[in-house]
Amino acid sequence: MMRQLIQEFPAQLADAYQIGLSSKITPSSSEIRNVLITGLGGSGIGGKVVAQLLEEEAQVPFYINNDYVLPKFVNKHTLIIVSSYSGNTEETLAAMKAGLDAGAEVAAITSGGEVLELCKKHGLQHIIIPGGHPPRSQFGYSFVQQLFLLVHFGIIGDPWIKALSNLSGFLTNQQAAIIDLAEKLCEENGQRIPIIYSERAFEGVAIRWRQQLNENSKLLCWHHVFPELNHNEMVGWDAGSNCYQVIFLKTRFDHERSRMRMEISEDWIANKGAQVSHAEAFGNSRLEQVISLIHLGDWLSLLLAEKNDTDPVIIEAIDHLKGELAKR
Repeated sequence: MMRQLIQEFPAQLADAYQIGLSSKITPSSSEIRNVLITGLGGSGIGGKVVAQLLEEEAQVPFYINNDYVLPKFVNKHTLIIVSSYSGNTEETLAAMKAGLDAGAEVAAITSGGEVLELCKKHGLQHIIIPGGHPPRSQFGYSFVQQLFLLVHFGIIGDPWIKALSNLSGFLTNQQAAIIDLAEKLCEENGQRIPIIYSERAFEGVAIRWRQQLNENSKLLCWHHVFPELNHNEMVGWDAGSNCYQVIFLKTRFDHERSRMRMEISEDWIANKGAQVSHAEAFGNSRLEQVISLIHLGDWLSLLLAEKNDTDPVIIEAIDHLKGELAKR
């Protein structure tokens, strides 16, 4: 099932684009001075990726919320984008209700559940996406719809619609090469613990890799970013170990000095015994490079799961936690 869902990710992007085109969203009656995207796990990571993708264009600050509560600044000038695939994520529902109490402009992306019920009850703008699959496999829907909402609310410009229209075709053309690179990274893993390093501007992508390796591959994993890691974590490598695979995510948009830091750090870490691997993004635009790395990470997580004879769909620990919480 998961293999098919990942294989069909380009088609998902095409479907998401059509859903975005047909959405009926009207501008806010209030001036939007800040944007807060709230959601968790597979539903929430799109917000982090979107916010970083728009850093050089958006004229208002973005805040990513992965909690029950909201920061105090939220008011009628805040656009809250609620992202909950199931529509029943308890933390997201609590944040959504807090946003309504604060008088914020609330819009939602969901397949149904209580989030959709609240949207209908309060007349909130929303986009409905297809349900019935693991939320982490539906990244394309939340990611694309967030960008459509931001266009509709005037936070970003119409050229993003054109860019999104080409995304599915681009990824279809690159998929074979992406799978080849994922297979190489999988082979280099050799039962090691993966560590994901990227530049700060692409931390959302690194987090997505970590989450997919956690959920699909059932592996512990961590991530860090340049240049910050050169001021702390770098020293931790003095201990040396051959039980780690450090994967460097690289794009053509990395800061020149960050690239230099990566190259120096790679040599240092390799000399301490770790397997150093490289994941260079595909495509020309920042959007293409981001989505190619997302797809590459998804494929790697699947291949590692299959290599270790692990079911990538089952999430026993999360199901157990939800069951226990429901009793209290």
